[in-house]
Amino acid sequence: MADVVIVDYGAGNLRSVARAVSHAGVEAAVTANAGAIAGAKALILPGVGAAADTMKNLRDGGLDGPIRDYIASGRPFLGVCMGMQALFEVSEEEGEHECLGVLGGRIVRFPYGMTVPHMGWNTVTVRPDADTGLPLHPVFDGIDQDSFFYFVHSYHPAPSQADVVIGLTDYLGVTFASVVGRDNVIATQFHPEKSGAAGLRLYANFLRLARERGSIAPDVPATP
Repeated sequence: MADVVIVDYGAGNLRSVARAVSHAGVEAAVTANAGAIAGAKALILPGVGAAADTMKNLRDGGLDGPIRDYIASGRPFLGVCMGMQALFEVSEEEGEHECLGVLGGRIVRFPYGMTVPHMGWNTVTVRPDADTGLPLHPVFDGIDQDSFFYFVHSYHPAPSQADVVIGLTDYLGVTFASVVGRDNVIATQFHPEKSGAAGLRLYANFLRLARERGSIAPDVPATP
């Protein structure tokens, strides 16, 4: 059984994520098997598409419960784009859809009148640690402040707790949480696997942290 599991719930973009993980020296299993989630040592939930389809596919595949249980176990978790939005309580995309409820808050649309989707390259400003001045989360180690990452989305998180917000992005005057995290969970609204060197570094950092915390095999390189 693979140490690193990428959840396949029919959302696409899985090959790009697997390639980014492979670039960091790790071969991940791309699977819809709920049992593989239970045995994973590092879990990645990627995704594109709509909230209703995402949550239906997760529930129909029996994946929602194992993902919650995995996160509750304290093992490293990375959510990407729709995989980030699914962590919140409710998405307002075309109605109201109950999500995984791991983080408090809602997924909301950019204000009407704005050009959506927000698509293309944009900067991410990472909140600094108050004591060290370093990035608030070590997944951004070695990544320059205000680096560019690739976005494709019309909805974004509105967390109910400010302390889960790790990175911010401005789109046409609207500042939104583009990176969130708590404890073992880190998630991005952008697609690191489509974001060049900075995105590859983020994946490598996530896997390095999993290694340092005893989750995955010790041969994961420290840098991409």
